[in-house]
Amino acid sequence: MIGVDEARERILSHFRPLEAVDIPLLEALGLVAAADVVASAAVPPFRNSAMDGYALRAADAARAPVTLRVVDNVAAGTVSPLAVAAGEAMRIMTGAPLPAGADAVVRFEETNEVDDPAPARQRRVVEVRRAPRTGDNVREAGEDIAAGDVPIQAGTRLGPAAIGLLASLNLSSARVHRRPVVGILATGDEVAEVGAELGPGQIRNSNSYMLAALVRRYDGDPVLLGVARDSAADLRDALRHAGNADLLVTSGGVSVGDFDLVKDFMQSEGRVDVWQVRMKPGKPLAFGVIGSLPVLGLPGNPVAALVSFEQFGRPALLKMLGRTDLAMPTVRATLSEKLENRGGRRHFVRGVLTRDDAGFRVHPTGERGSAVLTSAARSNCLIVVPETADVVESGSVIDVQVPDPETLFTTLA
Repeated sequence: MIGVDEARERILSHFRPLEAVDIPLLEALGLVAAADVVASAAVPPFRNSAMDGYALRAADAARAPVTLRVVDNVAAGTVSPLAVAAGEAMRIMTGAPLPAGADAVVRFEETNEVDDPAPARQRRVVEVRRAPRTGDNVREAGEDIAAGDVPIQAGTRLGPAAIGLLASLNLSSARVHRRPVVGILATGDEVAEVGAELGPGQIRNSNSYMLAALVRRYDGDPVLLGVARDSAADLRDALRHAGNADLLVTSGGVSVGDFDLVKDFMQSEGRVDVWQVRMKPGKPLAFGVIGSLPVLGLPGNPVAALVSFEQFGRPALLKMLGRTDLAMPTVRATLSEKLENRGGRRHFVRGVLTRDDAGFRVHPTGERGSAVLTSAARSNCLIVVPETADVVESGSVIDVQVPDPETLFTTLA
């Protein structure tokens, strides 16, 4: 057996960022820019008002309160043909181009606008109650982005704000590293598809759906390949259906039972680089290559499959996406109860992470068997018990992995 960190390092050495593609803007959310984005124009492209108010010359209101003549009404999306001269002002809406001659905007709340019952378009004068400074409530052209700037660099993960920024540059698509295609294959005569009638001794194919959900969580495209029976011929046929997958993930068939054929099949058709890892759950794990297709063989027990995918499949997907933040988000939390860890393996215990005035606290979810999926469904984290610790006492501060970033967000709120 090898350690978790060494196994992860070996597996990740097989992966590189996938090729760059141009895709529609909304489909790029969460993906990684594959090239620098150079602004072809300034944003905003013109000086404009940051507030609803009156555009004027700051010098004319230096001795406020003063009364100025209103010469125009400028809505967003329109340009006044007039210029603001001495003693004049223009009523202006947020985002409207600043008229020539004006160098400041006074908010409605700082004028007699709120007290004047006359219709806005009929006003001929306005009283300015506060002396403005030059530039008040004015957005300069290029204030956000100047032409020639690089607002998004290669390697940037595109969140909602970045998508909006690309749209502001008149880009309808983004050049990103494409999503990895992940084939997902369950194995074993005992596994029945969802919707099929259960035969004697059979169980449902929960693993494929769980693993597909994990692939989607980490921005990959899952392809369900069904269930391969316990024969080399069935495995070979399933492999042909993997098509152009960037990674094949199997569940089951990697232990040492009489019918655990996946590892043997990988050895006969390609090579195995990793087999058995010092972790719990998830010791039986195979990783290798068949032809040019990387294959991650996970245990059949659902919790073991989930934990193993989080430790090895997740960072592989992120690396193919072009991301560099491959490490699982981890916090230090106070453990609520004693945990035992016999056998010299790194133990990943399902838990619930909370926060109070004293900091993070973590509580194991209960039954820890590798087939008990309910304990994983109730959890929002993995408590990491080091392989060097036989016992971790209640009250100890311990590492806790948080696979879903939203968990941290809601816990910190």
